[in-house]
Amino acid sequence: MDNTTYIALSRIDALTRSLDVTANNLANTNTAGFKASREVFSDYIVKQKDIHQLPGGKTETYTQDRATYQDHMQGPLRETGNTTDFAINGEGYFTVLTTQGIRLTRNGQFQRRADGVLVDMAGNPLLDRYRRPITIRQNDDILSVSSDGTISTQEGAIGTINLVTVDNLNTLKPEGNYLLQPTTLTHNVTHKEIRQGMLESSNVNAVTEATRMVEIQRDYDLNFQLIQTESTRRTSAIDKITAEPEA
Repeated sequence: MDNTTYIALSRIDALTRSLDVTANNLANTNTAGFKASREVFSDYIVKQKDIHQLPGGKTETYTQDRATYQDHMQGPLRETGNTTDFAINGEGYFTVLTTQGIRLTRNGQFQRRADGVLVDMAGNPLLDRYRRPITIRQNDDILSVSSDGTISTQEGAIGTINLVTVDNLNTLKPEGNYLLQPTTLTHNVTHKEIRQGMLESSNVNAVTEATRMVEIQRDYDLNFQLIQTESTRRTSAIDKITAEPEA
């Protein structure tokens, strides 16, 4: 296998990763609070050992998969009318308690469990500013949630939804489609703006992602054709070299 094939294979490997990321973005277009992922690639330059290379042919450039990160840009807010749906306008994340510990999320689609605890779609309790599950008494109904997260029933205020953030959003580790694991210290958001009866939509642009998928597929096909062409060329060369000379 010559260097041309290795270079094309490095590109195909990167394109496969891009295709997986783009497909996952498209699959979560309608997931509340979902943040699109992006890939970072770079050139991996290798100097050729042959000192007699032609000008411009002294290096080889391979494609290197450097990282995948999340685009934390806020998605559009949409009205649902559900009293237990909350959207964050601005910075911050809800905190929920999972079996693996505290996790952060922008998905504010909560519901009231039989015991009165507010939980997300996976059953993880929503936490207050003291990191306690928010519980509504059986005979109470949520009347309002103020912009600072204070939850009130007919009996008055019963708790405050906690919003936190981290200094570097790139340190948040995605888990599933809407949970984030903080790998650094979190701190409370100073200026909170929570909107009741609304949800933050995914920040994925379906048209852009679909166009990106077509471009990836086209690039993949071109590189695959290059590999096939090189394979045919080498096979043909070997056949000519090893062919018996005519009498």
